[in-house]
Amino acid sequence: MNNTEISKEPNMSPSLNRTKGKNMNLRLSPLMYVGPHLLLFLIFFLIPTVFGIYISFTQWDLISEIEFVGLDNYREILFNKDSTFYTQLHTGLENTFKFVVFTVPACIIIPLLLASGLHAKPKGTKFFQALFYLPTLFSVSAVMIIFTMLFNVSFGPFNHFFKVDTPWLTTQPYAWMTLVVVTVWWCIGANMIIYQAALNGIPKDYYEAASIDGAGSIQKFFKITLPGLKGQLLYTIVITTIAQFNVYGQPLMLTKGGPSSSTHVLLMYIQSNAFGSGQSLAGIASAMAVILGLCIMLVSLIQFFFLRQRD
Repeated sequence: MNNTEISKEPNMSPSLNRTKGKNMNLRLSPLMYVGPHLLLFLIFFLIPTVFGIYISFTQWDLISEIEFVGLDNYREILFNKDSTFYTQLHTGLENTFKFVVFTVPACIIIPLLLASGLHAKPKGTKFFQALFYLPTLFSVSAVMIIFTMLFNVSFGPFNHFFKVDTPWLTTQPYAWMTLVVVTVWWCIGANMIIYQAALNGIPKDYYEAASIDGAGSIQKFFKITLPGLKGQLLYTIVITTIAQFNVYGQPLMLTKGGPSSSTHVLLMYIQSNAFGSGQSLAGIASAMAVILGLCIMLVSLIQFFFLRQRD
C-alpha cells in the first residue's frame, strides 16, 4: 500500500499545482480590476487631500521652504475680524451657500418633472430627451461664453427680444438670476437620465392598480413614483449639492464675481490667494479649502440622515 501511495503522489502533484494556480488567479483577479482605480484614487485624491490639509497648518508661497505655523491660518480667517481673509471667507461662504440654495432644488425638481413627463412616452420622446441632455455635454467655458453673448446689454438677443436694456450680468438681482438659470439649464440633463432609468424599474402593475382604484396623476406621483425613486433622489441630491458647492467657472466667467463681490464664491478667493498675481498664500488658501470641505461633509451628512432609505 505504501509503495502504491508513493507511486501515485508524483501523478497527483501536477493537478494539485494546477488547482493552487487557479486559486491564486482567482485571488489576484479582483486586484487586477480594482488596482488601477485604487491607484488613481491614491494619486489624485488621497495624497493631495492629506497634503492640502497639512499645508493649511503652514505658511508657504509655493517656492520657499514650508514653515509650520499650527492653527494661525485658521485663527486668521475665522476670528480676526480686521483681516481681509476673514472677510473673504465669510463673503465667499455666504455666496456659495446662496448659490447652493438657489440651484439645488431646481436641479432636482425640474429633471424629476421632465423624467416623469417623458416616461409617459409622448410623441418626440427621444428628441426631447436628447434636447434636455445635450447641454451636459458642453464644457463650462463654452456654456458661459455663449450666455455672456446672449445676455450682453448692447447686442444680446434677450434684450433685443424683450426690448429692454437690462444689465443682466452687472446688477442685482439679475446677476444671480442669470447664474441660476444658466446652471440649471446646464445641469438638469444628467439627473433626468438617472430618474428615467429608475422610472423604468417601477412595475407598471402599480400604476394600473392605482388607476383601477381611481387614483389621479398627482396621487400616483406622490404614492408610487416618489417612493420608487427614493434611492435615486438621495444620490442626486447629495451629488448635486457637492457639485454646486464647488462652483467656480460660472461666476468667474459670467459675472466675474460682481457686482461688488455679490457673486464672488469661496473657490474664487481660494484660487486668488493660492495662485494670484501677488505673493502666493497657499496656507491661507488651503485652510479655506479645508473649511469648505468640512461644510460639504456636514451638509452631506445631514442629507443622508434625513433622506436615507429606511426599511
